[in-house]
Amino acid sequence: MSPAFAIKHWYRLSPISLLLVPLSLVYGVLVRLRRLLYRKHLLSSVRLPVPVIVVGNLTVGGTGKTPLVLWLAEELQRQGMRPAILCRGYGGSDAGPRAVRAEDNPDQVGDEPLLLAKRGVCPVWVGRDRAAAGLAMLSVHADRNVVICDDGLQHYRIQRDIEIAVEDDRGHGNGLLLPAGPLREPAARQVDATIMNTATGESALAERRSRELGAQQDRLGRAMPRFRMQLQPRCFQFVGNPERTATWADLDGKRLHAVAGIGDPHRFFAMLKRLGLDPVCHSFPDHHLYSADDLAFPDCDLILMTEKDAVKCARLGQSNLAVLRVDAILDPLFTDFLSLRLHGRATA
Repeated sequence: MSPAFAIKHWYRLSPISLLLVPLSLVYGVLVRLRRLLYRKHLLSSVRLPVPVIVVGNLTVGGTGKTPLVLWLAEELQRQGMRPAILCRGYGGSDAGPRAVRAEDNPDQVGDEPLLLAKRGVCPVWVGRDRAAAGLAMLSVHADRNVVICDDGLQHYRIQRDIEIAVEDDRGHGNGLLLPAGPLREPAARQVDATIMNTATGESALAERRSRELGAQQDRLGRAMPRFRMQLQPRCFQFVGNPERTATWADLDGKRLHAVAGIGDPHRFFAMLKRLGLDPVCHSFPDHHLYSADDLAFPDCDLILMTEKDAVKCARLGQSNLAVLRVDAILDPLFTDFLSLRLHGRATA
């Protein structure tokens, strides 16, 4: 689904979204039935021998799961645990299960798993059957004592100990299920915690969305912990030479273009503008595999991109590519929540 269609029809009510409501009703029945079958053990699920933390979202599109997964892996290590990351490998041709190495091809393992592997925080595995991939991973990495499942909220085949949903300022859009709206599951779906992802400078939007989410939970008679996450820009890093970095001030006077093949390209472009940059922006579909022609811009000194885009562009060998490195900054209360939920559960 293109970003333009989503903005026009999923994040507001439109004649097209209303026309699709009957299909959404059918989809909703199937979603609830599938979940019920797992809950009643009529469909089999797998319990891994270690705690499983699932990170996902209720809506289609990017909300900032990958930075949170990286933060979780680093934070769990700080707490003395030994995490591993499990992904589906969306966009990759290899069904798995298999380990992801920093030198792998994104065509095979997917762009997000490769990004995670390049960070080198912990083992990263992919597999379309994440339960089977988790068992295979733990057979190889027997020292791992907690698993982080990236984008696994709807993958009920793997049992979980903590469910975390990530939201951004777009919220649930028009509040309708697919295909009339962006929701993969009903908005009433209960999770253990919700992370509100905001960029630096979006605190007012985050506060508004947090109030809306709280009011929704009050109407449903349930309360779920909500925490704030900010994506804080660190620097630009040249794709072909990671040791070479630049600040946004260093780019003053440069002829800039920016590309984004992510779930919400606007978020990246807006972040660049908040840094005082004014690039020519080019949106591509999520998980887009770039070619040299895609990046052949006239009058261009530098092309700015996300880390997810960079893992697919490195093979092109262009010297004018720079990736914006960002750090996830989490509410300290979320660290306390995580420690409390995992205390006494991890296997040593």
